[in-house]
Amino acid sequence: MRMAGSARVVATGFVMVMLISGCAQRDARRSAEQLAQQAGFTRSDITDSAGTLASWRHITPPVTTLRVYIEGDGFAWASRTRPSDDPTPHNPVGLKLALADPTRNVLYLARPCQFVGPPLPAGCQKSAWTDKRFSPELINAINHSLDQAIRPWPGVTLELVGYSGGAAIAAQLAARRSDVISLRSVAGNLDVAYVNQLHKVTPMPDAAGALEVAPQLSHLPQVHYSGEADNTVPPEVAARFQRASGSRCVITVRVPEMTHGYDWAARWPALLQDNPLPPAGCATGDVRPLEGEGGTA
Repeated sequence: MRMAGSARVVATGFVMVMLISGCAQRDARRSAEQLAQQAGFTRSDITDSAGTLASWRHITPPVTTLRVYIEGDGFAWASRTRPSDDPTPHNPVGLKLALADPTRNVLYLARPCQFVGPPLPAGCQKSAWTDKRFSPELINAINHSLDQAIRPWPGVTLELVGYSGGAAIAAQLAARRSDVISLRSVAGNLDVAYVNQLHKVTPMPDAAGALEVAPQLSHLPQVHYSGEADNTVPPEVAARFQRASGSRCVITVRVPEMTHGYDWAARWPALLQDNPLPPAGCATGDVRPLEGEGGTA
């Protein structure tokens, strides 16, 4: 059977797109490895029911406090209707933040099946980076992976940092654990339902987002950074989370001119230094005003 000319062009175009996408993913994995090695981070992967989680760490004993970074959703969708075959982020902002952190002890967790393969392990299901990426089952699996990652350091306390969708994961982990002493987010999707509605995408009824646990985390010192030019997760998302928490332990920081995937890592050390966490107990006189009571930082 002969293929019509127009059909042949479409088929050839589709093959070319798939080849380019595959090359981009291989380059993304290779680039991440090189960046991590140059920063002195070592890799250790974790396998559990959610698939395989890539992990990099930089440890300088003793390890009493560990800052844990959680990556964003990555390359979850090839189009609005077609899931990606490989969720490895082309621009791993979460990893770059971890590599830029001057703290002595840093652990980075990718999301399930990012930076692994090819081919992806059999346990990697597309639902883990699409409609089920915030499901309670997947968050529990990531929580178990975190338990495995910190096993070498009994009694360690954790400072969680989540980028984009990783912020929703970080908040849910904080609500499940007793060893978390602070929470930060960068361009964080702290209100999954609101962000989905904003972009007119399919609702995720099984999603366990950050907003649901905001009151539960009201005691936890937090700083949430938003880019003023971010159209993907605009500053209102962090503001909604802050209002839901009803707590003076939660600070929101709007960063001028920053977009969602811009070079946050270049500014990260200064942002950490200039925006300390609220003090223990989050005394009213020691933190900046809540939005609506003088604005945000």
